[in-house]
Amino acid sequence: MNEISLPTYKNMMNPTLQALRDLGGSATIEELYNQVIEIMELTDDQLEVIHNPEQGSQTKIEYRLAWTRSYLKKYGLLENSSRGIWALTKKGRETDEVEPNEVSRYYRNLRKQEAEKHELGEDDDELTWREELLKTLIQMKPDAFERLTQRMLRESGFIQVQVTGRSGDGGIDGKGIMRLSGLLSFHVIFQCKRYKGSVNVHQVRDFRGAMVGRADKGLLITTGNFTKEATKEATRDGAPAIDLIDGELLVNKLKELGLGVTTRVVESEEVSIDNDWFLSL
Repeated sequence: MNEISLPTYKNMMNPTLQALRDLGGSATIEELYNQVIEIMELTDDQLEVIHNPEQGSQTKIEYRLAWTRSYLKKYGLLENSSRGIWALTKKGRETDEVEPNEVSRYYRNLRKQEAEKHELGEDDDELTWREELLKTLIQMKPDAFERLTQRMLRESGFIQVQVTGRSGDGGIDGKGIMRLSGLLSFHVIFQCKRYKGSVNVHQVRDFRGAMVGRADKGLLITTGNFTKEATKEATRDGAPAIDLIDGELLVNKLKELGLGVTTRVVESEEVSIDNDWFLSL
């Protein structure tokens, strides 16, 4: 079997800049990912290759794109907020294209300087905790993962959340009500998939078939990701809408809600000596 050819993190640098320009200068990780694969015309076969099957469900494209963001951030072209929004900096907005090898050399030199100071780059740390969390989620028992989803939805504002997965209810794992501003309510059914790979278009269609006439919206949650065709099918005109939460969005939400994830702010102190000041006394 021939190995599938995949773009490197360097190959994705300029498409990432282009994607952010196309999206108005800022984007969520999901929006950025979708725009980059659209620009690069990546196939489902390329998008489904797992980075490390033994450690989680993150694909090689997701992994390499995360490094692309890190390199461009260190180079001063991108910035990201605590809510996971990535944006072009002033320098980024003024830069049409980069020379990937130049960005890579700059990054390596910067990392070398940080290593000499015994510092751990925040982007490396971010990659590590995401991989660890996805690996842990995949190791959970099915009913435990359903309970986690139930808790996450309750913490996110859902009410009357029930897990029904063990009843064999047409592939539906649970249901709940999303209330907006205390005025509008939407009945939602959800399905949880602990996948290392991609949820395909047929699985999205099957889920929609199970939800028709039973809820206003569907929510499909996976530790993996969705193929391009699955994403298009979820928002197809004339069909009940299905919201998709992939592994990337899932770990971000768990971190945001503090469910099994603790964030600790570590402050570092840098001391410098003004020799001239002492000698001038």
